[in-house]
Amino acid sequence: MAGKPDKAAKKQAKREKREASKQRRRQIFEAFKMQRREDKALIPWMLGVFLLSVLVAFGLGLIWNLHWVFLPLGIAIGVLAAISVFGRRVQRSVYTKADGQPGAAGWALDNMRGQWRVTPGVAGTTHLDAVHRVIGRPGVILVAEGAPHRVKSLLAQEKKRASRVVGTVPIYDLIVGNDEGQVPLSKLQRHLMKLPRNIDAKQMDTIEARLAALGSRTAAMPKGPMPAGAKMRSVQRTVRRR
Repeated sequence: MAGKPDKAAKKQAKREKREASKQRRRQIFEAFKMQRREDKALIPWMLGVFLLSVLVAFGLGLIWNLHWVFLPLGIAIGVLAAISVFGRRVQRSVYTKADGQPGAAGWALDNMRGQWRVTPGVAGTTHLDAVHRVIGRPGVILVAEGAPHRVKSLLAQEKKRASRVVGTVPIYDLIVGNDEGQVPLSKLQRHLMKLPRNIDAKQMDTIEARLAALGSRTAAMPKGPMPAGAKMRSVQRTVRRR
């Protein structure tokens, strides 16, 4: 009798896995259709890198008389290259739309891969300026978004608060934007990844616990970039009430 529930559970797991895979394919196809409508160069780029990969592989196959091996390899590489082009252009399009919108930096940080501890909106204003705190192997990183003349003072205050509890752990600060000395939204994740590794995972846990005790000095921020055309006044009223 014990075997029947196991078989039923396995069938259910396989069914859920197939459904999840189908859902992912559907989402990718929808993303492709949307990107194709907005990006007229998408198909030429994807087709170009695919054909280039196939031609290079075929040429190498002719040189070594192994075209029957290199051609399938070139097709596989071409498909992967085309998918990579699609992913990069979708990512660039998403960041272009989000750039400059309140909450965009917090959204980008939340989508970072790896051992990053992100606390969005540890400080902010009713104008939706915000400072987000990131704990990682480099140490503590304070990321500000909003009007520079307002967020600079927010950064300084938050850096002073954090320095009281983190000891000698490095604290980095930056402002997301496109002006001189700022970090563009599209390069934010890459910028953090390039910072030197100064602490280990155990120190990260200790620092996270200490900084959590400080609490937050801001009202709720939008969860992700605000949609274009969203009414700032109504959002600000909501922030003030909270």
